[in-house]
Amino acid sequence: MEYGTGKYLYKLIDGWAPKELSSIDVSGLCIDHQDKVYVLNRGTHSVLVFDREGNILASWGEGFFKRVHGCCIGPAGCIYCADDGNHTVSKFNQEGELLQVLGKKDQPSDTGYRKKSTLSESLSTIKQGGPPFNRPTGIALSSKGEIYISDGYGNARVHKFTPEGVLLFSWGEPGSAPGQFRLPHSIWVDKNDHVWVIDRENNRLQIFNAQGKFIDQWTDLNRPTDIYIDNEETVYISELIGRISIYSIDGKLLARWGSEGEKDKNALFLAPHAITVDSHGDLYIGEVSMTQTGIDRGSKTVQKFEKKVLF
Repeated sequence: MEYGTGKYLYKLIDGWAPKELSSIDVSGLCIDHQDKVYVLNRGTHSVLVFDREGNILASWGEGFFKRVHGCCIGPAGCIYCADDGNHTVSKFNQEGELLQVLGKKDQPSDTGYRKKSTLSESLSTIKQGGPPFNRPTGIALSSKGEIYISDGYGNARVHKFTPEGVLLFSWGEPGSAPGQFRLPHSIWVDKNDHVWVIDRENNRLQIFNAQGKFIDQWTDLNRPTDIYIDNEETVYISELIGRISIYSIDGKLLARWGSEGEKDKNALFLAPHAITVDSHGDLYIGEVSMTQTGIDRGSKTVQKFEKKVLF
């Protein structure tokens, strides 16, 4: 079965990941220059590494993370991982050796945040934007190697660091006006060093310049979770409601598909949380179906969609 429209047609590679795999929740995905797929998950092995065919190459991170969230790949192949459970962002080499830690482990910044029985109630306790970090969610690098971090479930800010990890400045406050956030959930820096921030519970993404000045927002989204922009400036966004949206860089919708509202374990999607694209244009989607629906989808927690080649 094909999904998408026009030049954005995809075929689901059923059973791409091993059938015995139970990742519980896949919270982050990133791909290096060799097309190795790094899967951040909340199962036994925090980081699983696959090749394009779905074979497991390595695993690492056991016992290091409290609750992994987002990730990105640096130009030298290093992997940055956000942990919204212990309030840190860590940098690793490809073998899983720790190289750098930003933030103070288990020491959240003071934003007023208190965890309540629902997400909405928890977010309403955030009274002000705070310093790094309170439950950080995503990482992105600029063309100069500067580090941008979305922060997060317990904060309402974006932080910009030097490549060495020195904080330059932060922006954002709780709210729904331009430049404010209600769960900055993921982040991307494009080739012009514009900063794209997924503002999940405001049902939008916001675009800023490198100094944190608001440029634009897209609102044709429903609880967006992650963003990827490829070399052709095509924008891929996952949405927690159970769909994938693909846009041009200027916001024109190019393709959209999913299984909105379905709760059956055999639905195409239950809770897309992470999205990435390899050098062939193939899509990979990670889900947090256990957290959202109580369903462990096994190998379907991460799925691959192969892009159709048009002649």
